[in-house]
Amino acid sequence: MRTAYLNGITTALPPFQVSQSDVRDLVHALFEQDYKGLHRLMPVFENTNIRRRYFSKPLEWFREQSSFVESSTAFVETAIGLLQSASTELLEKTATQVEDIGMVVAVSTTGITTPSLDGKLIQALGLPNSTKRIPIWGLGCAGGVAGVARASELVSMLPKGKKLLLTAVELCSLTFQRNDISKSNIVASSLFADGAAALLLSNDSSAPESLQIIDSFSFLFDDSEDIMGWDIIETGLKVRFSRDIPTLIHANLPQLLTDACFAWGIERSDIRHFVVHAGGTKVLQAYSDSLHIPHEQLATAHNILREHGNMSSVSVLFALQSFLSETPPSGSLGVMMALGPGFSAEFVLFRY
Repeated sequence: MRTAYLNGITTALPPFQVSQSDVRDLVHALFEQDYKGLHRLMPVFENTNIRRRYFSKPLEWFREQSSFVESSTAFVETAIGLLQSASTELLEKTATQVEDIGMVVAVSTTGITTPSLDGKLIQALGLPNSTKRIPIWGLGCAGGVAGVARASELVSMLPKGKKLLLTAVELCSLTFQRNDISKSNIVASSLFADGAAALLLSNDSSAPESLQIIDSFSFLFDDSEDIMGWDIIETGLKVRFSRDIPTLIHANLPQLLTDACFAWGIERSDIRHFVVHAGGTKVLQAYSDSLHIPHEQLATAHNILREHGNMSSVSVLFALQSFLSETPPSGSLGVMMALGPGFSAEFVLFRY
């Protein structure tokens, strides 16, 4: 893998900020008649340690069950708006001209549209019609790290001077199922939120304080589809995930990171930085316990979770942006990590 460089990163949020307590009260009002023992599950909202989140629609919108058509329309409109906002800011921030972009990669999991988001974004930004484009769909929470990995490989294919625009957008709130009284739906309503990110990658190391992307590592577990994913129902995407995810992390992540380090030709002790997906408090604790990562090294992930909730593939990119703004470059090695449907694990090795 040829070395790639991250030259800039920006993020965007939808307009509706909601407090965790307001979401809890709405969920209680919607399900208290049909969900026996709901009161025993409601503490999950406090246990997430989430203070606020951002949604694509106001809370009142979720009182009624929307059709798949309605939620899909909302997804496309909001997703393109957020991607355009984050991408425009990124191009301005990095003094990049639209003709400098040679490829767009778009990561998402929470909505479906054809033409895909990358094609719509090229049109919205006025990028050259010859811009190469690749959509990445279905990797869930692992999509942010996988997107960085794939984009780092693809940027080497571009002509000299061209750059790659990597985007990710997740509107998890729009997948809420008003008539689904499953525990997974209730737990998801306590965690998930919306957001977008845009990253500029190139083979140019001259940009100041650029993060160097060195290599990646992926792993897909056998017979693990029931652990995390979507069930397609008449009203849209119904969440599916297992309570055993923290246990799986404890049991498997140390060996996976060891295997990744072996593939990269480094020692585990060489890693100084960890940028991880903020999947939830139990997930972050499992990262810390299984890999013996000091709590302060995961403080950024905890903060993203507290202030934004779980934005699926986008959360780790918010964490990356915060890491870069808070950490002076020292030339040390670091790892981005996330787990997602499949069940799968994605790692990216970087130097910063």
